[in-house]
Amino acid sequence: MKNVILCGPLAWAPLIEKVIGAPVGARAVVVEDMCICVPNGGFYPVLQFRDGARADGIMVELSNRQDPRRLEYFAAVLGLEKSEQAGIGEGENESGLVFHCPVSEDIHSNTTDVDDWQIKFGRIALAAADEIMGYYGEIAPDIVKSRMQMILSRAVARQNAQYPPPTARRSSISIEDVECLDRKERHKGFFLTREFQLQHPGFDGTMSPEVTREVFVATDAAIVLPYDPRRDRVLLVEQFRMGPYGRGDVRPWTLEPVAGRIDAGETPLETAHRECVEEAGLALHGLEFVSGHYCSPGCSSEFFYCYLGLSDLPETKQGQGGLATEDEDIRTHVLSFDEAMELVTSGEANNGPLVLILLWLQRERDRLRKAAKD
Repeated sequence: MKNVILCGPLAWAPLIEKVIGAPVGARAVVVEDMCICVPNGGFYPVLQFRDGARADGIMVELSNRQDPRRLEYFAAVLGLEKSEQAGIGEGENESGLVFHCPVSEDIHSNTTDVDDWQIKFGRIALAAADEIMGYYGEIAPDIVKSRMQMILSRAVARQNAQYPPPTARRSSISIEDVECLDRKERHKGFFLTREFQLQHPGFDGTMSPEVTREVFVATDAAIVLPYDPRRDRVLLVEQFRMGPYGRGDVRPWTLEPVAGRIDAGETPLETAHRECVEEAGLALHGLEFVSGHYCSPGCSSEFFYCYLGLSDLPETKQGQGGLATEDEDIRTHVLSFDEAMELVTSGEANNGPLVLILLWLQRERDRLRKAAKD
């Protein structure tokens, strides 16, 4: 492969350099009868055949020191096919290899503004591409493609981490002050474990010795406890959980708030609303922010956005919820506030966010109930 025509995000220099692994020279071209769209359920805009359309792109001639297989790998992860197409430039027109959406794939009809997409999602796209290309030469592209939702959610978490809370009491030492000597991916499955060799500043002003630390690289999650302030009742979900099972808990089914990972393109608030519909069939009237916190900062990057969701809840009973496409088997419980607090007292509520939100609700309950009556 020598001449390649790149359009959409692949024509964006920061992304193509991350994929190729080196800067590339390019000149502007236009590809006729193709447009840039987003596949249903996809994230990266891609080329699609469309009569009469025109897509702006770049013509790239890969040198011998640049590995074209890296580009083919990334395109395969995105589910793209390749074909020879003509590029119309300022000089003589040339043909080149183009990566495009399969002709049979159902995609959105509207074209995508790539510049706007870069502004909104560029950092997420780069973080996701960094992880994807870390699998090059080790994991088949179709397997990586099947994990794209998790890869993108981890990229979203990295983006969210750029906006930390204030440092009124804790140290203002930055991540930039930590010297990363080496990084390895120790486990590269649906979940990801990284090992870091690093030195970090100490409180006495000196650098620490070289240390090796492992971290479970997780996603951010939105967690919401539905509450009906008029009827003073909450909704809990119950499901089988691998954490308790892996620990050897004889009853690995847990009572929890509604929860789900934050997908690319979503805010925590949007995820909270979506998950309440998916897991419990509930539409929320509003959300009260409870906390944003790490669940286990000593070993995991997982971050929780916790909310109380205001909703109309049905009569006290059990129900079913969850998505079959995600193999979710969920039972819902509607309990009075007093019954829910008894779970905290007895220890049956052994899920941290559930206990936290119930205690927060205990403090704010009178305010919420009064507001619901006004």
